[in-house]
Formats: sequence, structure tokens, C-alpha cells
Amino acid sequence: MTEGGDRRVRRTRRNLTEALTDLILERGYEAITVQDILDRADIGRSTFYAHFRDKEALLLSCFDDLRDDLRRDLDAMTPGVEPHDPGQPSIAVFAHAYRHRRVYRALCGRHGGNIVYGHLHTLVAHALRMHLAPHLAASGSPIPAEAMAEFYTSGLLGILTWWVNQGFPHGPAHVAQMYGAMANPGIAAAIGRPSDAETRPTISNASRH
Repeated sequence: MTEGGDRRVRRTRRNLTEALTDLILERGYEAITVQDILDRADIGRSTFYAHFRDKEALLLSCFDDLRDDLRRDLDAMTPGVEPHDPGQPSIAVFAHAYRHRRVYRALCGRHGGNIVYGHLHTLVAHALRMHLAPHLAASGSPIPAEAMAEFYTSGLLGILTWWVNQGFPHGPAHVAQMYGAMANPGIAAAIGRPSDAETRPTISNASRH
């Protein structure tokens, strides 16, 4: 595809995403039809279906870059070396939400639906499972990585939903530290890592913004 074609594709997808976000904030996801999105974006039906099979595919495309961010974060970690923060993949989630606050208000706040929550749960649980599995195995922990990932994913998404519905009162670093302060002691215990004052994350006023 030519550079001009790439720009047109990006512009079309951006227009559709913005139309979807606007409509969710106005009406809620369940009340929206594909025709509503087409009318708001001023895009033809054939163009829409050239990019997305339905409105749910458009909805989930909003999180494609989050999946890529999580993968990059995990790939950047040195294999076999215990990270300072075993909950580090959560940082990517909060940073992504803060960069795309308007989208998250629409999709993860009171206006969104169970589809978004389920999709985010799958993304984050997979990232945490892949991240924690080698550490749990190396420590001989009896806790399955799948169980721990499910537990901490539910907590992370609970904090995320609270943060979104409160209007993002703190910066992403502060919220990630809040989550880490609650999550890391349990993870540390499961992998046999000391959980003393030096290894626990601290929540500083400087990280609130």
C-alpha cells in the first residue's frame, strides 16, 4: 500500500473510532447501530466493512495498541531475571488508559458494556500469566499461573474502572503504584521473594499527576 493509501486507512479508522466514542458517550454502546456510526463518521457502508466486520470489531480495535504495548513491555524484560516489580505489565494498562482518556471514559466507564471488560480481561490476564509463569515455576510455587493471573487481573481492572469513573484523579504512575502496593506483596509471597520495606512500592505525592 502506498503512503497515501496508508494515511487514508488511518484517517478512516480514526474517524470511525471517534464516531463510535462520541456515540457511546451519548447513548451507550448497546443502543448504537452500524448505521449510526456511518452517519456520524460520514463514511459509506462498503468502506466500513472493508475495515471491520461489525461494530464489535471496531470497538475492540481501540485496544490493539494496548496489546502491542503489553507485548513490548514483556519482551523488554530480561528472561530469567526477577524484575523489581512483578506486576510491571499493569503499568502499560494505566499508561494506555491515560493517553486515551476519552476513549476509556466511553468504553470502560459507565457508558461501556461487558464486551470491553471481557476483552481487557483477556488481554491483561494473558500478559500477566506469561509474565508470572516462569517466576512461579522457578520458585516451585503451588499456585498455578492461570489462577494468579486471573486474581490480579480482576483487581487491576477494578482499580482501572474506579479510576475511569472518578475522572482520572491521579496520574498513571500513581495509580500503578497503588495497584503495586496491593498486588506485589501477594505476588512476592507466591514466588518466595522478600516483601520488606525496600522492595515494596511507595506511593509518593510526586506521582499523583
